[in-house]
Amino acid sequence: MKKIVSLAFSFLFVMTATIAQNSGNKQIKGHTDQNKFRQLKDVLPTPNNRRTASGAPGFEYTQQKVDYKMDIVLDEKTNRIFGNESITYKNNSKDYLEYLWVQLDQNMRSPDSKTPLANSEKLGNTPYNGPKTFIKNNILKPADFGFKIEEVNNVNGNQLSYTVNRTMMRINLPQPLTPGGTFQFNIKWNYLINNSVTDGGRSGFELFEDGNKNYTIAQFFPRLAVYDNVEGWQNMQFWGRSEWALEFGDYDVKITVPADHIVDATGELLNEKKVLSKEQLKRFEKAKTSFIDPVFIVTQEEAEIAEKERSKKTKTWHFNAKNVRDFAFASSRKYIWDAMAVNINGKTVMAVSLYPKEGNPLWEEHSTRVVANTLEEYSKMTFDYPYSKAISVHADRQGMEYPMICFNYGRPNPDGSYSERTKRGMIGVITHEVGHNFFPMIVNSDERQWTWMDEGINSFVEILAELDYDPNFITGNLPKDIVGYMSINQNNLSPIMSQGDYVKNFGPNAYTKPAAGLYMLRQTIMGPELFDYAFRTYSQRWMFKHPSPADFFRTMEDASAMDLDWFWRGWFYTTDYNDIALKEVKKFYLTDQPTDEAKKMAKRYSMDLADYEGKLVYFKEEQKGAVNDGLIASEIPLIKDHIASMSDEEKSLLKEIPNYFYEVTFEKPGGLVMPLIVELEYNDGTKERHNYPAQIWRYNDNEVSKVFKTTKEIKKITIDPDLETADIDTSNNSWPKKDNSKFDKFRKKLKG
Repeated sequence: MKKIVSLAFSFLFVMTATIAQNSGNKQIKGHTDQNKFRQLKDVLPTPNNRRTASGAPGFEYTQQKVDYKMDIVLDEKTNRIFGNESITYKNNSKDYLEYLWVQLDQNMRSPDSKTPLANSEKLGNTPYNGPKTFIKNNILKPADFGFKIEEVNNVNGNQLSYTVNRTMMRINLPQPLTPGGTFQFNIKWNYLINNSVTDGGRSGFELFEDGNKNYTIAQFFPRLAVYDNVEGWQNMQFWGRSEWALEFGDYDVKITVPADHIVDATGELLNEKKVLSKEQLKRFEKAKTSFIDPVFIVTQEEAEIAEKERSKKTKTWHFNAKNVRDFAFASSRKYIWDAMAVNINGKTVMAVSLYPKEGNPLWEEHSTRVVANTLEEYSKMTFDYPYSKAISVHADRQGMEYPMICFNYGRPNPDGSYSERTKRGMIGVITHEVGHNFFPMIVNSDERQWTWMDEGINSFVEILAELDYDPNFITGNLPKDIVGYMSINQNNLSPIMSQGDYVKNFGPNAYTKPAAGLYMLRQTIMGPELFDYAFRTYSQRWMFKHPSPADFFRTMEDASAMDLDWFWRGWFYTTDYNDIALKEVKKFYLTDQPTDEAKKMAKRYSMDLADYEGKLVYFKEEQKGAVNDGLIASEIPLIKDHIASMSDEEKSLLKEIPNYFYEVTFEKPGGLVMPLIVELEYNDGTKERHNYPAQIWRYNDNEVSKVFKTTKEIKKITIDPDLETADIDTSNNSWPKKDNSKFDKFRKKLKG
């Protein structure tokens, strides 16, 4: 009889649901699949033997190799760099190449650059518009920046045909370069170095009041563009924002500077005995065994003596780097130099800092220690750091990264004092820029096309490294930090999957939103164990290779058995926002007497409830203000008798019998699907957390319901209590409904 009752009411439920769905509906036109959980197969490129469906490089994957041999002269008097480079290009592809594309990034600053022409202009009265600024912006001719190409020759010294198109130069090959072939050529060039403080720029020099300069030099030589099977030649013009796509290779570089300068650069110093004093060499060797505290190779006192001199002699520093995608260097007589050793899984790596006295005491307290911490934490999340060192160089108003070396801001007040904000800013930028050694210097994504693949992924790992350095660190990249951005007018939003030069609100789009999304994946959606394994798999698969977005998306799913297409589609390909609301809460009690709703349903299907008397219990909704005539479940004879008849094995499976039943309806005004996190707070002050996967929205994108069966009365229900899912409107996240704060009202107004 029990089975008959169960079947009868199952049939009743199915019929009711079917009638409810079909009643009153007219036949409507068909539509394409708009379900938020549909697969990304219509968006991602078709897998092939070069890039597989698993997200791993295929057996036919290839990439080019470019080696450089350079002689560089830094002329401090004229602020000009002179360079002579020999380039060896190895064509590892299966394609015949008719020409090579070379990046001339300094041409973005040349007098005929189109970058200023592409910027909107207005006149305005600002506190900065003094006579110097007025003359610079309105009267002075633009400085003669940009590459001066003196020669482009083959190995025999014969001139090669070439064409310069703004920030790109095409080398017209005498004959196509065959698969597996090598082509060698030379470029002689020079350019005027910009003052990075007054002229802006990602590299350049800072002029101090005493006439000394701090040179932080990058993008300083013509560099080969990437040729691959995704873009062909990545020869998009450099407008100043979206960064670079570069090939790996070996570098042999000699840098001639004033003899009293200290220099460090990408790669190993080969002639340290010629350029360092005996005392400096002794200290440097000591630093290689100091794993606790940095060792000063050049002290502040020594740097202060050096900055008062002006040597007329020169000195050449010789560096060699293997398997790097770029080269940069720093040079100044003002440098304090300290270093310490870092143990990366049994291998010693040097953490190094160069900074003028203007950086102290902040820099000697934190810089090298932050470098060391960053190398340790990033290595845990990805792979063991493969290079021998990582250098942090103090540079006012800069934060830029290159293999083994980066330029970082963070300057105390002239009296040496500094705020907590200044300290956090410096720790944050050093962590971020050193972290770029992993993304994109090793996991070598196309920065020109997909900014988020280096900035966003790096900003995510940065969160973990910063919190390890200081558990109370304010990272600024958590899901709650992106809410303001995702709440703004949709006209000012772009999907993350947008080329960086055309994105409004570039910082949140390229840095914070991808980082917040990955943090959400790790902490809330996948869990650290699954996420970390998949993320490490991606990092190790694509070390020293060129990954695309599809390679990342596919690997994260392949290594975790998590279908994340709904997340990639919503978070990366749209500007939808998350807003989950608590729509309605109904409280029910049990009764053994048929409710009005049960009677109506029975009547509709010609069922006589008398046949089931004493065999069924019913849920009765509590009416506001009405006297509760419900029963405690454990006191209903029907339930008591049934429990008594159960076997001991069946009784062992019983939980505590619930006395209260809450039917809670959640709605989703926002376009994103997200996990539903619900916290119940009971009258006795205890709390209980329920986590439902995003798939709870798979059949109904507008609203879903859950039933909470409890032994205690619920006092409060809260959605996403820890702000894990970037919900842009928390005013609708609670029951009983809380009063809107001024900020919530403001956010709601923006959303509307």
